[in-house]
Amino acid sequence: MPEHRNAIAAFKVIGVDPGLAATGIGIVQGSGLQVTGHAFGSIATKKEVPLDRRLECIYSGLMQVLTAERPQLMVVEDIFSLERYPKSAIILGKVTGVILLAGCHHALPVLEIPVREAKRVLTGNGNASKAQLEKAVRQALGLAGPIRPFHASDALGLAMIGLFRQSHARRRVRET
Repeated sequence: MPEHRNAIAAFKVIGVDPGLAATGIGIVQGSGLQVTGHAFGSIATKKEVPLDRRLECIYSGLMQVLTAERPQLMVVEDIFSLERYPKSAIILGKVTGVILLAGCHHALPVLEIPVREAKRVLTGNGNASKAQLEKAVRQALGLAGPIRPFHASDALGLAMIGLFRQSHARRRVRET
């Protein structure tokens, strides 16, 4: 008699690294700790365009990606503030707001992860540089060439963390 196995369906996660000039997008698909597919890119806006139009560009671009890819979870880098640049945190908050709105319009659960936590999980060092983070993500995905822009590699890393956490949570539910 053939052995019956319950196939675990692939889970799709989108990671988003908010930025006004470039918002990184990373998508991973897989189950458990196994990534079976990925895609990445960014939504760029031009400095000379008014803020409201730049936010609309990020929102509509992300809505197109969400409609096309249909992820089951969104992971967003949490807002942080640098003491020397307090206004940048306000702008980042506005960008994050339109990202969260897009996720809400697609009824996606959203997980926000602080940048230091993401770096620690992916590299073992919460103070890792963008280059170190990119290298860790590239190695985890088995990619030969660099992932550019860095915002896209950050977003891929966030998506990977979401996939791994979701898989861990699903295992815990099955065990109980």
